[in-house]
Amino acid sequence: MAKQDYYAVLGVARTASAEEIKKAYRKLAMQYHPDRNPGNKEAEARFKEINEAYEVLKDEQKRAAYDRFGHAAFEPGMGAGPGGFGFAGAADFTDIFDQMFGDILGGRRGRSGPRAGADIRRSIEIDLVEAFHGTKVTFQVPTRATCESCGGSGSADRERGAEMCPSCGGRGRVRAQQGFFVVERTCPTCQGAGRVVRNPCRTCRGLGTVPSEKTISVPIPAGIEDGTTIRVAGEGEKGANGAPAGDFYLTVSIRPHPLFQRDGATVYLRVPVEMTRAALGGEIEVPVIDGSRAKVKIPPGTQHGDQFRLRGKGFSILRSTARGDMIIQIAIEVPRHLTPRQRELLEAFERERSKEGAKGHSESEGFFARVREFFEGR
Repeated sequence: MAKQDYYAVLGVARTASAEEIKKAYRKLAMQYHPDRNPGNKEAEARFKEINEAYEVLKDEQKRAAYDRFGHAAFEPGMGAGPGGFGFAGAADFTDIFDQMFGDILGGRRGRSGPRAGADIRRSIEIDLVEAFHGTKVTFQVPTRATCESCGGSGSADRERGAEMCPSCGGRGRVRAQQGFFVVERTCPTCQGAGRVVRNPCRTCRGLGTVPSEKTISVPIPAGIEDGTTIRVAGEGEKGANGAPAGDFYLTVSIRPHPLFQRDGATVYLRVPVEMTRAALGGEIEVPVIDGSRAKVKIPPGTQHGDQFRLRGKGFSILRSTARGDMIIQIAIEVPRHLTPRQRELLEAFERERSKEGAKGHSESEGFFARVREFFEGR
């Protein structure tokens, strides 16, 4: 079955802003969340489809690729990787640029010396409450460790070790005159390392590092936003021949919560209220994202959709002690099934209300007055 257009999945226009896309996603994710639709396979499939669409459209580069190539941008043959995005990113684009133009431009973008270790990228999904409080996560990641046999020199002869490359003088690149141009390219002798090993270590084959594993602990700050990428410098793969290590990147996604919805530092909570309590007024107790409880006074005559603000009960603000607000959204519940006695009481209430001319129902009176004027005008 052909995939549905991602914009259609979220119900937004192709010109929608990032904020509009985020709001549409949150609304749909809450509606089709598995916790709200237990055992509903259609809702589960829809939820996955919504998340897939949002993962692409929330990212500017992925969205640009999708706008140009459609779903084909993330299929094999377009360079798609495990992350589902077919564009390698800025670092790899630089490599391509070097291959195409680096020689002609005289190595303006060229690298000298041993190449830094590869970056490691991971993603994690956390709960909204974890995002509020902050947390810490650990990963076992593949890396490269210093070779014990050669002490990281890459040479079987520790005393001699690696020597400066005689062809490039340690720069890793060589230049040659071709007509009007000075062409610079990777040194063929040392392959860009800037050093050569005359007697390579048999364990690491001259690299100075061997495959290994390590544990990385990454703190996730309180108040983190969905889709944020955290960089931990120097925690990527160790570089060969003494080169610096790469970095570790962690992209954080936040699962929809069954109760709370978030918009920046503001938290929304939809609270169902019985029809009688809304009419008579009263007090309700609601949960707060920090795990506490708060009491909210409901004035007599509260209407469906009315909102009440609890200041300082929202999300933590990054790098600040301040907190956003919590908005209580009232949803009036009308009973679906009435006992004979309840029906009798409501009918008596309706008769009494009619006698008094529907006082207190100015909105409905105004609406039906406009309806009469509309038909009389025709």
